[in-house]
Amino acid sequence: RPPEEEEEEEEAEVGWQEKLFSQFEVDLYQNESACQTPLDLQYREEILKLEKTGGRKNNRIFTYTDHDRFTNLEEHCQKVTDSDHEVPSYLAERMANVRRRRQDRRPVEASSLKSKIITWEPSEEFKKNSHVINTPVQTMYIMGDLGPYGKLGHREYEHVLCTVKVDGNGVITVKPDFTGTRGAYRIEQDGEKREVWKYTIENASVQVQPEEEEREQRVFTDLYARHKEYLSGLVGSEFEMTLPGTLRLFVNGEIVSAQGYEYDNLYVHFFVELPSQWSSPVFQQLSGVTQTCATKTVGWDKVAHFCYPFTLDMFFTQGHESEDSLPQWPVLYFEVLSLDFWQRYRVEGYGSLVLPASPGLHMLTTPTWRPVMLGTVAELRRYFIGGSPELEDITYARIPSTFKGERLSRFGFRTETTGSVMFRLYCLQQSKAFLETSALRQRMQSVLDRLGGFSQQSSVYSVLEAFQRARRRMQEARQSLPQDLISTSASSV
Repeated sequence: RPPEEEEEEEEAEVGWQEKLFSQFEVDLYQNESACQTPLDLQYREEILKLEKTGGRKNNRIFTYTDHDRFTNLEEHCQKVTDSDHEVPSYLAERMANVRRRRQDRRPVEASSLKSKIITWEPSEEFKKNSHVINTPVQTMYIMGDLGPYGKLGHREYEHVLCTVKVDGNGVITVKPDFTGTRGAYRIEQDGEKREVWKYTIENASVQVQPEEEEREQRVFTDLYARHKEYLSGLVGSEFEMTLPGTLRLFVNGEIVSAQGYEYDNLYVHFFVELPSQWSSPVFQQLSGVTQTCATKTVGWDKVAHFCYPFTLDMFFTQGHESEDSLPQWPVLYFEVLSLDFWQRYRVEGYGSLVLPASPGLHMLTTPTWRPVMLGTVAELRRYFIGGSPELEDITYARIPSTFKGERLSRFGFRTETTGSVMFRLYCLQQSKAFLETSALRQRMQSVLDRLGGFSQQSSVYSVLEAFQRARRRMQEARQSLPQDLISTSASSV
């Protein structure tokens, strides 16, 4: 190999959108007939000036700016997949033209923007235009002519060394990244010699002075403050406050999944029962039904992923009669059903869930059961023609709403354990008592404490009632005993 070919190095400092001509462009624009556009003519003039002043300083390193034909072709020909027969989709074709500037965009006034934050009835043309991120992007390619020694100017030896993009928001993207402490990037040439080229990329920009950095921070602070005021103007300050002695419970819920059921194509029907002293707005829907979801095998179970969202808004008003008694918390009842190809439905399970009293995120998994009948006839009917024993009142899954007695007996009622349903609940509480320091806050806080204890264990209410009854019976028995016997036992203790 010639001595000048042994270790060939070149270093170039390139500015943003700075044009460095390659040997191919120099040879091309020497011919005036090859210039077809005003940009080509401008390049020809610049190349002729360079020839008069001693030629170009760069040898193998050159650039393609945002206005060159290479940039358009390179971005339009980029593939989304690695398939040889890829057909670009509508979205891929539109995204290939993202870099083009939109000159028809007009500034939108604040008043019209405030009234059109959400387009409730979008047209098809609006969907097509808004489906693609239309942030304008400027691109620049730093290239390298990696041809053999003495054979510069061939397009097949051109390789992209670095791509620099700046979008309309001022975000700069450098790919690959600056070398830093990592080793140099490598490019292996296919051919007889299998040449290996190494190159590094460094940030040669001038460091910002402390005064300019402080001024920039002040500009950012002022910009963020103005944007905050703009958002505050859009939202407004007229928030709805609850009445004194009223607690508002807002639940953003989601039926996440159901698993462990016998049949496929599951859906869930649910509703919320409001106890006494609870109310909800007129427009609030306290019931719903999910979509029919096919199951997917995960491990040993078949899981149906619903991801069905729902919203609940309820109000608790404390009365005088509730100060001494333990108030009840809303209960969510639900049933899981399956639907087959012949539109036959089967009840897969019933369940209930006490809404959490503490605010925050709650992930709850609730098991279910279904009623069964003795013998094989009922199961044959369930398998072949659908249908199964059902509850006339779903609240029977817990305590029926029509039950007014003291004891509820389920003796003889046969059930079978089925699967489970997972809920994700985001609970928010709003009360004016949270902001006050009077006796009202203490009284409301005691109610919340009792409600919170009740929500942690749904059977606390019945346990406390049984304890009160046992205490009353003990007091009655103590009063019926002779006084001398009571005093003797007390002294011995």
